[in-house]
Amino acid sequence: MVESEAQGRLPGIRPVSVVDIGSNSIRLVVYEGLSRSPAMLFNEKVMCGLGKGIDATGRMEEESVARALRALHRFRALSDQARATEMYVLATAAAREATNGAAFIERAEAILGQRVKILSGEEEAYYSAMGIVSSYHEPDGVVGDLGGGSLELVDVNGKRIGKGITLPLGGIRLFEHSSGSLSKARTWVRKFMKNAEVLKKGTGRTFYAVGGTWRAIAKLHMEMHNYPLHMMQGYEISYDEALAILAEVIEPKNIKPSAYATISKSRRSLLPYGAVTMQEAISIMQPERISFSALGVREGYLFSLLSEEERRQDPLLTAANELAILRARSPEHARELAEWTGRLVPFFGVEETEEERRYRQAACLLADISWRAHPDYRGLQALNIIAHSAFTGITHAGRAYIALANYYRFEGLNDDGATSPLAGITTPRLHELAKLLGGLLRVAYLFSASMPGVARHLTLRRSSKPDIDLEFVVPAAYADFEGERLDGRLQQLGKLTGKKLAFSFER
Repeated sequence: MVESEAQGRLPGIRPVSVVDIGSNSIRLVVYEGLSRSPAMLFNEKVMCGLGKGIDATGRMEEESVARALRALHRFRALSDQARATEMYVLATAAAREATNGAAFIERAEAILGQRVKILSGEEEAYYSAMGIVSSYHEPDGVVGDLGGGSLELVDVNGKRIGKGITLPLGGIRLFEHSSGSLSKARTWVRKFMKNAEVLKKGTGRTFYAVGGTWRAIAKLHMEMHNYPLHMMQGYEISYDEALAILAEVIEPKNIKPSAYATISKSRRSLLPYGAVTMQEAISIMQPERISFSALGVREGYLFSLLSEEERRQDPLLTAANELAILRARSPEHARELAEWTGRLVPFFGVEETEEERRYRQAACLLADISWRAHPDYRGLQALNIIAHSAFTGITHAGRAYIALANYYRFEGLNDDGATSPLAGITTPRLHELAKLLGGLLRVAYLFSASMPGVARHLTLRRSSKPDIDLEFVVPAAYADFEGERLDGRLQQLGKLTGKKLAFSFER
């Protein structure tokens, strides 16, 4: 295979594709490679509705099967065109339960030229949980993956995954079994959930919601609250907020019709049934929060193929380092600043948590990714790239912190119209830390000419001078770096932190 001349792709890895044959949709995703933080090269979904009719007849409808097979022909061609070196094919509830499922799978394998892995309910729960493990930092709670044909529930705590269960409560199945009656649907859901011990053990923890129907409900919540960051991964709402939006989806009163514009028509009819299912699940579980995940079975399956060493890597820091390689003037300098700022922040009275330390390191790795933009727009470009990139292992508040820190690094330490939306979704402490980090980076980049090998020699100490709190000590070898503009940056940092700062140039 001829290598592309494109430098915007990571070296040393080859594309892989996953075909996910679900009960509601069939999807092809081509990833840049099999890695800890895989980026999507291509993504296409077809709503085939293979789960339709199974509850009544036990069979997939012929029209749905024909549509699915046509989609698979296209997906095979697209995977080849994208130069995927491996294709993994997964099938879930509809294919494993329909009486004509085996015949459909045989035809699918002939089209794709690959074996289809038909996941059992327990396997589907396991890979859903693996998707959460791969995309959250130390997750703790219950994963719920709602598909068209089934609902999988499984406990997850860090890297530990409990034994999953599967329930016949998928959106399509629930709609058909209840003949369109939400009250009958609720009775059916309660019948199967009443003995779901996995939910009863989740009180006060997090409910991780996976699946297109539940993500659509989260989109509605974003629209209703004018949420500024349309990023589904890691979007969190409280238990009370969840109950409110679920009740609204079941009996709409305040949702404007325009809010549904982002949701496909084929998905909208299933929203009330997805809402009933989540409502009953969280009423039993009583979680502290609900976190919506864009990653699930597909990503969990790929994650399972990695080595133990690769699985232990931090997904956020891995992705940030990769973006630095692709876009920064000097990835080495970015890593240098991640270490340098870690030594300096304690001098300003900051004792970082593990989460804050990770975010600071990621912010430093990403601090120079917009250098090719016009100087007047580097801050805004950095803010937009970071706020809207497909990072995992990060909360929305943490994402806002990283984006804001890099905006301040270019634009100064004051807020404006560009910062106010993100400042509104981060915490006051992270907002304060973003300005501190932005101020430190403003000093470091000007001091080092944005190149490695210098900043690490710039140390900080408490001053013995009565009118100075902290001194940045500059070795004699770098005495010529002294300048008015550099001192101006230092005074900005001093004003922000309330400390009197000065350079001490050794001669």
